[in-house]
Amino acid sequence: MKRRILFVCLGNICRSPAAEGILRDMAAREGRAAEFDIDSAGTYAGHAGELPDSRMREAAFARGYRLTHRSRPVCEDDFERFDMIVAMDDNNYHNLFRLAPSLQAREKIFRMAEFFTSAGDRSYVPDPYYEGRAGFEVVLDLLEDACAEILRRTRCGEL
Repeated sequence: MKRRILFVCLGNICRSPAAEGILRDMAAREGRAAEFDIDSAGTYAGHAGELPDSRMREAAFARGYRLTHRSRPVCEDDFERFDMIVAMDDNNYHNLFRLAPSLQAREKIFRMAEFFTSAGDRSYVPDPYYEGRAGFEVVLDLLEDACAEILRRTRCGEL
């Protein structure tokens, strides 16, 4: 059975498309790409149709990831289509709760921080949009850590 995972941030141009690209690449390297349906979306529709932020694409490319996703807003159908909806921070988490059409749909919502294994005391993935290059690197570090843990948990049947 395929695991259907949707990553969500505010504009769907930095964190969530990076998480999508990272998990997709990690699953492919493990020979598990066919086990997943991975996508990303935003709680804000103002960037709909845009590629990820060029700074995120550059930072991700330097690590071997190609980010080609086009931004889109979260829609009600996502709560039916996906098994897991993973929010990058508390604002997105709470927005997803408000958008969820049912209590059952709310049970699919997770915080990305739930999958951190080496993030210290971080409780969310910070938005790098207004940060310099270092902000994008921190986000990629956090996403690589969390995506590796998601893969591990799915491999072990914990998710």
